[in-house]
Amino acid sequence: MKQEEKEFLDQIDLHQNIVHKVCRMYTNNKDDHDDLFQEILLQLWQAYPRFKGNSKLTTWMYRVALYTAISRNKKKQRLVSESIDSKAYEYYENHDPYRYENLRMAISTLSETDKALVMLYLEEKPYKEIADIMGLTETNVGVRLNRVKKKLKEILVIR
Repeated sequence: MKQEEKEFLDQIDLHQNIVHKVCRMYTNNKDDHDDLFQEILLQLWQAYPRFKGNSKLTTWMYRVALYTAISRNKKKQRLVSESIDSKAYEYYENHDPYRYENLRMAISTLSETDKALVMLYLEEKPYKEIADIMGLTETNVGVRLNRVKKKLKEILVIR
């Protein structure tokens, strides 16, 4: 096995939770999750030789994974529900299932990009890292997150 292949496999093994989080957010069932996981791994493998180290590897992995998932869903033109693995979701799921379900449903109404922003925000990523992953400015991340929070509040008040 070539050194580059070994490095790639080691990094995937170490950070596969990133890919799984994105897959859970953009799929509804295990088969779709597994298909998307494989598709993201393929994209990561194909792009790995071009990774220059200008950002953290995990930032680059998030970016490739999110763009692959968003692109795949645009092709299928279907809405998906997400199950974001975050502290907020875990809290509501374990302590207030009704509130958890309302939050999950509210997030499912967002655009693919806004879902990604919410996922990264709930994972407590700094604005700079979110900006790097999403290809936005830090200011734009703040503005968009404020708009998304306002929209979610409006949706949750209606429910």
